[in-house]
Formats: sequence, structure tokens, C-alpha cells
Amino acid sequence: MITPLPSGPFYTNAYVLACPETKQAAIIDPAPESAAKIISNIQNHSLNPKFILLTHSHWDHIADTAEIKNHYKIPVYIHAEDAPNLIQPGSDGLPCWIDIPGVQPDFLLNDGDKISLGNLHLHVIHTPGHTPGGICLYCPELKILISGDTLFKGSIGNLSFPTARPNLMWDSLKKLSKLPQETIVYPGHGIKTTIGAESWLGDAESIFGEK
Repeated sequence: MITPLPSGPFYTNAYVLACPETKQAAIIDPAPESAAKIISNIQNHSLNPKFILLTHSHWDHIADTAEIKNHYKIPVYIHAEDAPNLIQPGSDGLPCWIDIPGVQPDFLLNDGDKISLGNLHLHVIHTPGHTPGGICLYCPELKILISGDTLFKGSIGNLSFPTARPNLMWDSLKKLSKLPQETIVYPGHGIKTTIGAESWLGDAESIFGEK
């Protein structure tokens, strides 16, 4: 069970992902103005939140992390290469006009890690490009991918930001192209898609790379 909760000035998709059998839940990318929506969703479905997962550290994906962490007293997971901007928001040089409290991560993720959520298993796929420590989360039981700002319907994450790594994005997208074609993709912004619908993934550099 996954619920998108678009929030904040860029309609960033915060997500509540729950194991249907155990009611254990993960909170993913608590965007600005998402905390009340997240708490309401968890209460309405009688869920037990276990941790916060961050696909990357841009401010529109982490703004309500401190509020949610303090409310539920649960740990925060992020890739090591994006941790500095979670600890000190704004250190990535991205313009931001709201005050965001820093958060010390509890666990640093690496490519290939597996996170258990009740009877679900989330596979961490390191997808640098949009940020150095960007990740996607693949759940084989639900056949879904939470792609952060790596992959959108018909597009990819912005590669012009200060900490972007354009030369690494193409291999990241090729990784995703190898997932089962029926995998449903839940992106950081906008509507869902499938891996199969994004048949261009293996040729992304020729489409989105510098000409």
C-alpha cells in the first residue's frame, strides 16, 4: 500500500508506504507542509511508522523530516553522499526561502542495501545524477519503484543544480531500465508511470545529454 501526498511549493510527492499485513509503515521524503498529511494518513489507516527514508537531500524532499522524526521518534535513512545537506540544509547551494532544521541521520545507506518493512523488502538502488547520493527504492513484492527525482514520467531530474553529477545519471537510468517492465514508478514529482512505458531509459544520454 503506497499513498502519494503532494506537498509544498513544488508539489513534491511525500509517500507513506505500508505493509498490508503488519501495518508497518515507512515515510518517504517528508516534503514541506507534508507533516500534517502524513500524520493524518497514518492515523486513518492505523499504521505503525518505523522509519523515514530520503531519496535525496534537496530541501523540497527533507523540509518536514525533523518534525516527523520528533513526532514519532523514528530513525532517518539517507545515502552517505547526501547526508551533509540533511545535517546542514542549504549546504548544497540550492536556493531556498524557508528555514529547515538540520537532522542527523541515523543510518547511512549504500547501493544494494535491503530494508525490511513488515513482509516487504526495499532494495536500495544508488542512482547518482540529480544529486551525488540519490537513491531509488525497489519493492519486488509490490512491484513498485520509488524513484525520487531520478526518473519522472517521460523525463529525468534536473542536472544543472550545484551538486548534480550529469555524467553519472546515464548509468543510473540504465540500472533502472533492467527492472521488470511492469514495475510501477512513483516519482518525486508528478504522476506515476512504469519502467516499460519509459522505453528510452537505456538511451537517455542521447536524449537529455548536452548536445
